[in-house]
Amino acid sequence: MASKFKSPLHQMVSTTPTDLWNDSCSIKELTYAIDHGAVGATSNPTIVYNVLKQELGLWEDRIHQLIDQKPDWSEVEITWKIFEEIGLKGAELMLPVFEREGGKKGRLSIQTNPANYRNAEAVAEQAVYFNSLAPNIQVKAPVTQAGVKAIEEATYQGVNINATVCFTVPQSLAVADAVERGLKRREAEGKSVADMSPVCTIMVGRVDDWLKVVAKKEGIITTPGYIDWAGVAVMKKAYGIYQKRGYRTRLLAAAYRNHLHWSEFIGGDVVLTIPYKWQLLFNQSDVEVKNRIQDPVPAEIVDSLYEQFEEFRKAYDEDGLTEAEFDTYGATVRTLRGFINSYHELQGFIRDFMLPDPDK
Repeated sequence: MASKFKSPLHQMVSTTPTDLWNDSCSIKELTYAIDHGAVGATSNPTIVYNVLKQELGLWEDRIHQLIDQKPDWSEVEITWKIFEEIGLKGAELMLPVFEREGGKKGRLSIQTNPANYRNAEAVAEQAVYFNSLAPNIQVKAPVTQAGVKAIEEATYQGVNINATVCFTVPQSLAVADAVERGLKRREAEGKSVADMSPVCTIMVGRVDDWLKVVAKKEGIITTPGYIDWAGVAVMKKAYGIYQKRGYRTRLLAAAYRNHLHWSEFIGGDVVLTIPYKWQLLFNQSDVEVKNRIQDPVPAEIVDSLYEQFEEFRKAYDEDGLTEAEFDTYGATVRTLRGFINSYHELQGFIRDFMLPDPDK
């Protein structure tokens, strides 16, 4: 019997508490996602750089115009302005969803400068600024030691946070506690929290990526397929704790590598921020849409990963990392380096408009 829903993803959002976000602010990709039930979207330097390359026809004239209109602006200022405008275009597309959902959904996440991961004041200040750009902005801040402080302060200032660069249970708990402190400070001063919808991302695929790097470096032989469950195990562990403690932050799964990063979280009061290419694959698949969030990861898989990988124990145990250790966790370092590199690539892309290579 054929489903009355348009697609597996639409079926998921129509029958469960699980929300779909688009892991891009590309107009083409975001339009597709909204048609299939998406209620949020995201951007970061990597995403914006890819959007410019894919949809340059939509932005080329604006880049030249901005360069002409702001003759005293550096390439840094031009880059950030374009970064903002691409994000705001995505926010504009999400606005009808935001209005339909009474402000609780329909937001576009914009990432703070990843190079500021050690500077709580700079992250919080930029978060407050981004929050002022549109009514439906969510702001991404990294879960570093300084980032946790910024998350509390930005929440207190009324910013809807999307904690990012997060891979572990202890990081996710630090985020939830920081958000609670920020919300309680607002409430103590009589400020509204009614429109606050914070989320904490766990980059589940990057957990798997990191363990695969460790296995190769350390010569660890694992049962085929076990590492593909590592991020799922971390996410489900964190979700159980969140539900038990009643945190007002929702968990979000990102960094897709296989269908487990979608199918195993269906039914949870969570957000799944899925790249366009994976949305297409999931919507064409025959994976059954059913509640799996409460299904435990097989004990033999968790036990094997726990025994073989110290890095998994750090990610899985509630006290596996101290806040001081967040910055040096392998997956954090790899991801921060990637985001910072993408920011410099984006800046170089804008530089080519300002100072075209005379040798080409």
